[in-house]
Amino acid sequence: MFLCSYFLSFYDKIITLITKGSPTKYTKLRNSEIKIPRIALGTWVYSGDVWGKVEETECIQTINTALDLGINMIDTAPIYGYGASEIIIGKAVKPRRKEVILATKCGLIGRGADIKHNLSKKSILTEVETSLKRLQTDYIDIYQCHWPDSNTPIEETMSTLLKLKEQGKVRFIGVSNFTSTLLEEAEQYTAISTLQNQYSILDRTIETKALPYTRKHKINVFCYGPLAGGILTGKYKTEPEFKGADTRNFFYKYYHGDVFKKVTQMVDTLRSFGKPLNQVAINWLLAQEGISTVLVGCRNVQQLKQNAEAADWELTSEQLRIIDEQCKII
Repeated sequence: MFLCSYFLSFYDKIITLITKGSPTKYTKLRNSEIKIPRIALGTWVYSGDVWGKVEETECIQTINTALDLGINMIDTAPIYGYGASEIIIGKAVKPRRKEVILATKCGLIGRGADIKHNLSKKSILTEVETSLKRLQTDYIDIYQCHWPDSNTPIEETMSTLLKLKEQGKVRFIGVSNFTSTLLEEAEQYTAISTLQNQYSILDRTIETKALPYTRKHKINVFCYGPLAGGILTGKYKTEPEFKGADTRNFFYKYYHGDVFKKVTQMVDTLRSFGKPLNQVAINWLLAQEGISTVLVGCRNVQQLKQNAEAADWELTSEQLRIIDEQCKII
């Protein structure tokens, strides 16, 4: 146990030295000295299924470029391609493990339409070992419950995660897609370092209860879906057609009918800001109080660099007001 603690302390010092001279902006992880980037790499797109096919070499090149830019946190999950994303990340980061803050998840089991929520002790213990193997590491920096599981007592889930933390297999415990009520209940059993929820200009559900709770209790918030499945990039002029398994058919409901028309009108307004639309969407999130990190899914180096540039400027107060006004009509 002493050697494990010594190693992790040494690891933190290395991370600090690596990020010290980086142009990337950082914030601190709750109750720690660990610096996490304001923009981090999300890797759902590396699944190779619901977002279309990807090239492994291109994914690895994107990960290495992210690390070179100081974007030292990578978020993934076993359900992304049923292990495909974790395998790619494992190959990419193995030579540079000391530079990386790895965040993965547990709790979604199955394939296709037969996916179950399972945060039982038995399932978590199986999942963590599989993730460690795929990621080619002996510890996970941030281990998150992917979705709530109404069939498992939250005490069982959190006690299991706490045990993994005591064993050194997990460094920090997080949750994803949790309400403020579930978050408060989870904190009765262990400290929750992070909440990862969907948040974008088009989906502001988190603002009602979850975000006020995390602000009050100083819990880091990771935002996924900042571009609302891509519609906030402005690339869709007419209603697109996606294959049945495509995530934009069921997860991001902005692509059809009146909603699509209203969103495209909003996007036209955002164009007047004179900045790339993807950067406007990311920058808006960075301007929101209590947001630690925006997770951006990048298929290639070009997308990564353009998304990362969103942290190099700030929306004006007038532009923020315009966005808020536009949100009311969506």
